[in-house]
Amino acid sequence: MDWATLCVIWFALEGVLLTGYAILDGFDLGVGILHPFVARTNDERRVAMNSIGPLWDGNEVWLVTFGGALFAAFPEAYATVFSGFYSAFMLLLFALIFRAVSMEFRSKVATPRWRRFWDWSFFGGSALATLLFGVAVGNAILGIPLDQRGNFTGTLLDQLRPYPLLVGAMTVALFAMHGGLFLYLKTEGAFQERLRDWMWRSWGLFLVGYMLATMYTLALVPRATANFEHWPWAAAVVVVNVLAVANIPRCLHWGRPGQAFVSSCVTIATLTLLFGLALYPNLVTASNDPAASVTIFSAASSPKTLTIMLIIALVGMPFVIAYTAIVYWTFRGKVRLDEHSY
Repeated sequence: MDWATLCVIWFALEGVLLTGYAILDGFDLGVGILHPFVARTNDERRVAMNSIGPLWDGNEVWLVTFGGALFAAFPEAYATVFSGFYSAFMLLLFALIFRAVSMEFRSKVATPRWRRFWDWSFFGGSALATLLFGVAVGNAILGIPLDQRGNFTGTLLDQLRPYPLLVGAMTVALFAMHGGLFLYLKTEGAFQERLRDWMWRSWGLFLVGYMLATMYTLALVPRATANFEHWPWAAAVVVVNVLAVANIPRCLHWGRPGQAFVSSCVTIATLTLLFGLALYPNLVTASNDPAASVTIFSAASSPKTLTIMLIIALVGMPFVIAYTAIVYWTFRGKVRLDEHSY
């Protein structure tokens, strides 16, 4: 297998890992975003946390694997991203750690003030992490200033432009909707009924952000659709994406939350695929000079490294998928609180 093909394969595998993380940890983050608004009693808040309790740490493995694969397959892109967005990554790391700590600490002291603090910490960590993920995607599409060596030459304010913030807000609404659908499947009674209103609200907010981000992209970021001229089949991804978004309220109206959740997963997967299509062949796009962009070819490791990694991935991925499937099957059904619950 030639080196260029290996580069493309690893670009696609990075997309698979990112898609897996966005779908799986997306509903974890969404549950955290909705947590202080939908859960009114202590038991309801415990149910919300325990709906993702056995799953969230395994879901984050997809993000860790994505970062590790990026470091090994495209080390120059890894260096550019982590040096240019160092402050954002430290803030993201803080948000993810604080979210995890809030789940572990909330029940350690049985006082309302203590629990309220960790409830809002759970929300804050989830919302901040989601916003930062969306802002990163927006910056990747829009591009950032780079020098000829691939070093970021801008400031923190350059990363907080209107378009990345819009994509970040849309991502928060998307994950809130995704998490609401998952939580609806895991709960029952009055708590479940209350979730219906929040699923509709989050879908409405996502739809507004989705339409605004789409119009902004088509009007002001022509590079994002350039690859559609070379790959006409990409139009089918857009059609599937639109149909998936439209199918969510249809399923909610007809009382089919499971199908709505599947449509939400398809929405996230197709949006991630469209992100990859907009980015290719770049990994980091230079907004000041296209020639300075870090591509999958300029940033890739040696053919031997990519080949060995591919063999390891082909051997290891089936085990990861099987393990994930077993965990989800084991913890299927409604949440039941016991002495081991959060």
